[in-house]
Amino acid sequence: MSTQKSSQLRPPDDRSGAGPREAAARAVEPNAAHLKTSARLNVLLVGEESAGIETLRMLAASEHHIAGVLAHQPDESSSATLWNAANRMGYKTSPAELVKSANFASEVERLQVDLLLNVHSLYIIDAALLSACRIGAFNLHPGPLPHYAGLNVPSWAIYNGETEHAVTLHEMVPQIDAGKIVYEQQVAIDRRDTGLTLSLKAVRAGVPLIAKLIAAASVSPETIPRQNQDLSSRRYFDAGPPNGGCLSWNRSAIDVVNQVRASDFAPFVSPWGHPKTSVNGTEIGITAADLTNGSTSSKPGTVGETLDGGILVAAADEWVLVRQVNVDGRRTSPLESLCPGDRLCEESS
Repeated sequence: MSTQKSSQLRPPDDRSGAGPREAAARAVEPNAAHLKTSARLNVLLVGEESAGIETLRMLAASEHHIAGVLAHQPDESSSATLWNAANRMGYKTSPAELVKSANFASEVERLQVDLLLNVHSLYIIDAALLSACRIGAFNLHPGPLPHYAGLNVPSWAIYNGETEHAVTLHEMVPQIDAGKIVYEQQVAIDRRDTGLTLSLKAVRAGVPLIAKLIAAASVSPETIPRQNQDLSSRRYFDAGPPNGGCLSWNRSAIDVVNQVRASDFAPFVSPWGHPKTSVNGTEIGITAADLTNGSTSSKPGTVGETLDGGILVAAADEWVLVRQVNVDGRRTSPLESLCPGDRLCEESS
């Protein structure tokens, strides 16, 4: 366990014997009973990735008490993790898998947790924990609900050719991503966006929603919006990748490029890997590709001429400009492995 700060896994010292609803109801002045003070909330953060780190920083800069931070414990080679960030800031860290156990609910009650914030953690939280929080448990989801429930939804949105996306803060219930919507923020998808850049957009749009929730909860928890989802229109996406990670040149050029963009998390490891194709029995990952708007009658997968440092490959309707590939784990120019006249095939998954 890490060095502890005042915000360790224990109840806050100064709660004046009142819960957040009682504290929020106190009048600022005897003659102004309609005005409410801001209560100091006790927050348990369960998170990962940059969104978890940004949420931790936001909480640390606030007046509120951090009851603890639950995250994945990284190996020694990892540095930019929520676990390490919390340790550096002096907060006690605990393994995130604790949230899977109903037994941890008694600890949440002992800690007098007002809010549990789940920020990009992939562990399914036991239902007993969700009801153990005084105000509630809330999840920051990097997609619009109910249409993009599930995993890796920024990548799925790009793969599906969406031009608009959203980040959603919702109340947690036992069914994944099915709770009442608290806040939502729209996010535009640019034609140059990748899985990484859209994910980062979702983080930038999402953390302010958490701040908005905390502001409402600290003053008047009953005013937190809770809008039911229309679960009849719910779509749930698995972790992917689509088509087993294989790239089909029999699809349209825009579909091919969208799959490449959706899989691009450079310089980080992609959760989808790189879309796979093969030439002469050698597997090749396509890591960067652009539309050309140039029609073709060549058979899909046919390698055409070189252009602007890349090489053209025929999709079902147009040429795609392949700019970078991955061969044997190494990013390289496609000119090193592809020649005009070659034929790319879909790798079997």
